[in-house]
Parts: sequence; C-alpha cells; structure tokens
Amino acid sequence: MTTYKEIFGKYVKNYSSDPTADAEGQVWYNSTSGTFKSVVVSGTWSSASPLITARRGLGGAGTQTAALGFGGDAPPNSNATEEYNGSGWAVGGNMGTARRMLAGSGTQTAGLGFGGYTTTFSNATEEYDGSAWTAGGNLATARDTLSGAGIQTAGLAFGGDSVGRLSATEEYDGSAWTAGGSLNTARSTTGRAGIQTAALAFGGSTTIPVANTESYNGTSWTAVNVMNTARRSLAGDGIQTLALAFGGSTPPGAVTSATELWNGTSWTSNPAGLVTARLYLAGCGTQTAALGFGGATPTIVGNTEEWNISSTIITAAAWASGGNMNTARDALGGNGTQTEGLAFGGDTGGNNNTGATEEYNGSTWTNGGTMGTARRRMNVGSQGLQTAGIAFGGFTTASSNATEEYDGASWSPGGNLNTARRGMGGCGTQTAALGFGGNSPAFSATEEYDGSAWTTGGNLGTARYFLAGAGTQTTGLGFGGDTGTAYSAATEEYDGSAWTAGSNMNTGRSEIGGSGIQTAALAFGGNQPSGVGLALTEQYNGTSWVSAPSLATARRNLASAGSQTAGLAFGGTPGSPPLTAATEEFTGETSTDNIKTVTTS
Repeated sequence: MTTYKEIFGKYVKNYSSDPTADAEGQVWYNSTSGTFKSVVVSGTWSSASPLITARRGLGGAGTQTAALGFGGDAPPNSNATEEYNGSGWAVGGNMGTARRMLAGSGTQTAGLGFGGYTTTFSNATEEYDGSAWTAGGNLATARDTLSGAGIQTAGLAFGGDSVGRLSATEEYDGSAWTAGGSLNTARSTTGRAGIQTAALAFGGSTTIPVANTESYNGTSWTAVNVMNTARRSLAGDGIQTLALAFGGSTPPGAVTSATELWNGTSWTSNPAGLVTARLYLAGCGTQTAALGFGGATPTIVGNTEEWNISSTIITAAAWASGGNMNTARDALGGNGTQTEGLAFGGDTGGNNNTGATEEYNGSTWTNGGTMGTARRRMNVGSQGLQTAGIAFGGFTTASSNATEEYDGASWSPGGNLNTARRGMGGCGTQTAALGFGGNSPAFSATEEYDGSAWTTGGNLGTARYFLAGAGTQTTGLGFGGDTGTAYSAATEEYDGSAWTAGSNMNTGRSEIGGSGIQTAALAFGGNQPSGVGLALTEQYNGTSWVSAPSLATARRNLASAGSQTAGLAFGGTPGSPPLTAATEEFTGETSTDNIKTVTTS
C-alpha cells in the first residue's frame, strides 16, 4: 500500500494546536481535538472597501487589484469614475456623458464604456486613459442594459434593450463599431466574459430571467450548456473557458447571491455566494480573483466584494462597536491606542465645556483625572499615550493657548502655545508634538513642542481649521478641514521643517478623526454642508487616499486614536443634537489558512 509520505513526501505531523501556516494539502493530527486537519482550497467572497458613490447599473473593467467603475444610477445618472487598487476606491476622471445601465470592458488604464441610458437610449462610446475619458465611435444601435467584453481596441457589445430585447452584436476596433453575429436568444442584462474573438454570454432577461449560455468565436454565437440558476441583471468575468457568474435576480424577482463557475463545458454552483445578494452590479477580474461592486439589494449600495479561489480565508477590514463612553460629548480630544485610549474635554451639549477625562482599556471606559481647564475643540489626530497624553489649544469662552500633560492619573500645565487657537490638527508625542492650523478665520501656523515649550515651524500650504493629523513631529500628516469658504480635501506632509502637498482626499470634509502615521493613515467621520455627520472612512498609503469601510455611526466632531490597522473613534455628534457616547474600533484586513477537519464523508 502506498503511504501518505510516499504521496506527499512528508509524514503526518502531530500538533497540540493548529499551525499558523502549512502547505496546501498537508495533513496533520491535532492531538487536542483528536482530529486530522488540512489546508484546503475553496472559492469565497469577502467584503472589501465600498465605492465612494453607491450606485447600480454601472460599468466595470480591469482586474481585482486594478479595477475601474464608472457611470451608473446613484440616482440621478452619474458620470463618476472610481479606481480600485486592491485596498479601496479613489476618484478618477469623470465621463463626458452621465448615464446608467451601460457596458464596460478593457483595463483600468485603457477602459471602454459604451451604450446606456441618459434620458433616452445612448449610442455613445468613451475611452479612458487612466485619468480622463475621450469620445470614441458611436454604436450603430443605441441601447441600454447591454453587455461588453474585450479590450479598448478590440471590444464587443451584445444584447441589451432599445424598446425591445436585442440580439445585435457589434465589434469595436478602437475607433468604430461594425456588425458581428447576432445572439441566438435576444436578451438584456446578461453576464459576460472573454474577449472579442472568444466571448461568453450567460443569463439575462428575455421577458423573464433565463439560464441560456452562448459562446462567440469572433463570427457567430453558439448555444452551450445552461446555467444552474436562471437570472437577469447579474455580473460576470473571466475568459470564455473559465468564467464566473454572480448575483442578479431570479424568478419571480428575488435578489440572489448565487455564484457559478464555468469550465468551458458546464456550470457548477459554488457553495458560498456573495456576502450581499444584489442585482445590477458590476464585475471584473478572473475566475480565481474577481471583484464585484455596486448594485441594488434593491436599495442602491456601494458594497465591494473580492472573490478568491485559494487556501487563504480573507477577513475584511471593518469597524466594530466598542464600549460606550461614560459621558456623551463632541469636540473632544483623544490620545493613545485602540487598547489604551484617552478621551478628554469637549462639549456635553449647549456649549457646556467639560474637563472630564476617560481611559479606555480595549473594552470599557473608566474616569480619569479632570483637566485643569475645561474646554472644547482641542487638537485632533494621532498623538500622545494614555499614560503620557497631551492636550493643547481649544476654546473656553475664547480661543486658548493652554497646554496640559497627562501622566495616567492627573493633568499638569505645560508650555503655552505661541498662538491661541481652536480646531487644530495634531500629531506626535507628549515630548515631541506638532500642532497646526486651527482657529476661525483659518490659520496656517505650525508649532513644535519639545515637552516644555512651543517653537514656530513651517506654515501649512492651505490655511484651515477643524482638520486632523497623524504621524510624528518630523513625519507629520495634516488632512481635511475648513478653509472658511469650503470644506477641504487637501493633504500635506511635514518633514520637520516644511509642509508639502500630498494627494487630495476623495471627499473634502471638516471636523474629522484621524489616526496612524504619515505613510499609513486613516481618516473617518466628519462634516458635510447639511451639518449631518459622515460615516466615510479613507486610508492613505503615503501617496494616495482610497475608500475604506464606513463607520457604523455617522458623526462629526469626534475624537480619535490608534493606527491605520487598529484605529479608535469615539464621541462626536451625528447631527445637532444628539451627542453620542459610541466607540468604534477599526481592524485592518487579515488573512488566515483555510483549515478544515478531515472526515471520511
């Protein structure tokens, strides 16, 4: 008899607990559970950072780590373009024509968008170069709910609706569309995969959802094996011989999460479907690494999900509820880490300043020593520790220049700021802090603290207040804020003497929270013109900002602590009133081996 070692080249190992990493297919014995286990491959969807603008009926192109989403119905019709880098979405160049139910193909830097609906059926084609859209040749047949495949210089359009379901196929050569072979079954809202000369159309709607699958060879369509689940308004990606279908609507109108894989001959249903069932979503990528985004549940959503066939289980980044503060308040300050946070000062309602301090242990808040000067609108950003905290600036009945230092039990006076102000950004530590911006009208002044006195540093390029900060005194980051005339998306990086401009945030806002360092920061919450708090979160990698999972409680005037992968948000106000005592903890994306117990079944 052949042994396991002869097959795999190793003996079955004996562990008291599962190893943190092992080879795919390797079997071991867990002596604690008394079971054999192995790392196995499976196909699963995991939640990822949402679109900046939720929408349905949008176009998609690219890969899982370099995707493009454009157009759609927000409502109203959108011309917005977003680019995905594998972590989150960033704003791209707007389309020339806002529209919904359009098709897309190509790559993130060479995309193609065509057809759709404005106030009528559209024949417009646009080409994307990685930053801007330009007009291409028009489709011969104006239509919406069509599907697309291929690349920018060799595209394919098929099916759709133009006062009746269509079978028409058109081929694009980079400048003009010409007629191709017609589908055997006229339909709209189909899934798609492949290239111009080797495409696949599946599902869709005649007048009801269908399971029909057809294969295109560059000249004609051939009917092949049908899907397991008939549906319309689904998404698809991959190639003609290795395709993926997901989402959509099944008879009699139920939204589905069903996922199926095509092997070139037949469809197989995957045990795990989308995390969020939806229709009118977009997709891109391959059968083993795909992306699904946007759509409707039927509520329009910005949800993004990543599909992977691998031996790894991905747990998406997310905010989770922590213990509530003892005192609900906004315009408070924060220091520390996710498991050792510090909250101080703020407004308990009606401009009632407080000096109350609370300490967080990762699950609950307890009262600490009271500040010497009750105030609100102090430094916001990532600075200080729970046992070595710092508070500076703020507002009593006027802007303050006071600095206080916390030792884990009580506050004591520190050196005064040279310029009294409120609404400052801050970063650094108790002995090497950085304060910048603030006040109304907006200030650009920066000051550096050495543990006893403040000295003048280089001015911000954009004067503003109610901004946030992250990093250290010599590698600082300032972002967001209010210039006095507009909410700012500006980001600036400090090198210890001067500020330089970084990439703008995707959403300009003030009264935000911030955590992390200069090359790995997190921005969350904030204010919008209506005065209603935001839940939006963005992450910065030292070069650009992309979307991240949103807060559960939208709010402005909140406090923050921690890092990009272990952030803390607390207090603030969703509107005016009420104030909130809610605390949320952010955890970055993690991955683990897909370990299964080996059974005889």
